[in-house]
Amino acid sequence: MLKKFLSDENGATAIEYALIALLISIGIISGATALGGAISDSYTSTAKELDAAGG
Repeated sequence: MLKKFLSDENGATAIEYALIALLISIGIISGATALGGAISDSYTSTAKELDAAGG
């Protein structure tokens, strides 16, 4: 029974898929955070330019 348990690779495959999903999600979150910061900076810059032009 122990030999059968040690040779079973189903759990290892599930862990590998979970790690891959984790790395992908970390990449997506990092990218979204960076993109959100860039968009925020762009809107802030545009708002400052509009205030300077209007006043």
